[in-house]
Amino acid sequence: MPQLLTAVFLLLACIPAARSGVTTVSELSALEGRSIAAPCHYDPALAAHVKYWCWGIFKDTCTMVARTDTAPSDPRVSIVDDPAQQVFTVTMADLTEDQAGWYHCGAEEGGIWSKDPSAAVYLSVVHGMSVVNNRLDGEEGGSVAVDCLYSKRYRDIKKSWCRSGDPGSCQFTGAEGIFDSPSVTIADDRVGAFTVNLSKLRMADAGWYWCGVGTQKTAVQVLVTPRPSTSMSWGQ
Repeated sequence: MPQLLTAVFLLLACIPAARSGVTTVSELSALEGRSIAAPCHYDPALAAHVKYWCWGIFKDTCTMVARTDTAPSDPRVSIVDDPAQQVFTVTMADLTEDQAGWYHCGAEEGGIWSKDPSAAVYLSVVHGMSVVNNRLDGEEGGSVAVDCLYSKRYRDIKKSWCRSGDPGSCQFTGAEGIFDSPSVTIADDRVGAFTVNLSKLRMADAGWYWCGVGTQKTAVQVLVTPRPSTSMSWGQ
């Protein structure tokens, strides 16, 4: 993939450049079934112009996905312009792997001899797992929570939480998408995320764990700090 991206960037560089005026991030990545938001910033002179989002390697031949002057044909896509902030935002929900590829933020100029100001971004859509935060800090006796995200093909597969290196420690969700014990609970929203809550933390609970679904796993580190000691001073 890095070689492919490099090659396409070189190809894009050989094409006459559009007038500057629109900028965005160069890459976006999301799990299958999740969503992305692409903020496209533009020059003040473009505030009243129609903005658009299209798909394809080359902007001049790309397929229109959304425009600010018409409602998107795909209900999973939205485009919202904020002239006051000089940014329009494209949101794509319930992503599938076939939606991966090059996209372009653009602003229509309308002139025959000028190219629309635009910026290219590469969208990767992958299946698997990720976590919102792979390092959790808790205090002895307290609790922490980790949000484990998964792509939609794993919605009906049981989820697990295991201590790394100890297969016998694994806890799995049941038919209702829930596991419940005095110190560990797992709740699956059946949409694309499950939350693991660890309570009554002990110093021995510190270490590496795995969020799991099927054969997919993502590592999470749990750190536990000692409970602050309390001392009582006696007056004279």
